Amino acid sequence: MATPTTPALASRALSYEWIKFRSVRSTVWTTAATAALPVLGAVFVAATGSLQPDDTVLGGSLTLSVVAQMLAAVVGALVVTGEYSSGTIRTTFAAVPRRGTVLAAKATLVAAVMYVLALLSCSAAYVVGSAMLPDGRYAQGDPLPALFGIAASFAVAAVLGLAVGTLVRHSAGAVTTVIGVLLLPSLFGPLFGDAERWIAGLSPTAALEKLTQTSDATADTVGSLGPWPSLLLVTACTTALALAALLLLRRRDA
Repeated sequence: MATPTTPALASRALSYEWIKFRSVRSTVWTTAATAALPVLGAVFVAATGSLQPDDTVLGGSLTLSVVAQMLAAVVGALVVTGEYSSGTIRTTFAAVPRRGTVLAAKATLVAAVMYVLALLSCSAAYVVGSAMLPDGRYAQGDPLPALFGIAASFAVAAVLGLAVGTLVRHSAGAVTTVIGVLLLPSLFGPLFGDAERWIAGLSPTAALEKLTQTSDATADTVGSLGPWPSLLLVTACTTALALAALLLLRRRDA
């Protein structure tokens, strides 16, 4: 049998990952919840009139986007830890021996799925919020190009979850760790003095809150970097963690 070329192997790996992604209930339901939460949050905020006077329509409509982003990270973790729990990771590596190709396929899949879902869901949430909230009472915010950055932050969170899942290999431990990674920089950033703007801005959650232009995104909680520099910083850190996960994946047994 001829050895598949690299593009063919990558395509096959991506096809396998898509089949597995659609076949696991926990992944499917968590993904569905990720897509639904922003819209539900927009309806709740508008219906209860709980938006703060100094907030924006965009920020208020995406109140639950932070929780949704955490679920996106959980999805990324489950994509790999579920296979370790069931033992099917050995079958995956038998079908696609190049472990880097497997991890790249998983990262491509979760990033693409979360980007598209987040863009559609958060855009819908903004439209719903704009329609339900009183005209002229709140600043609208600037949805473009912010919504594209918001969707990208979901994709980054999913890849971060995948990297943590690859390192930890246990579902409960990976979920706990990735949620901690999302929350701890904002909690401990103020303790680092002048470095606070970097530490507090290391989380995808920080970049998301800045991009939504919510009044809660203060320098004390999410760092003083701008939204796009913060997203770039988070992407760079996530890429570094994914590379570390790849190195460890290649060195240890399945």
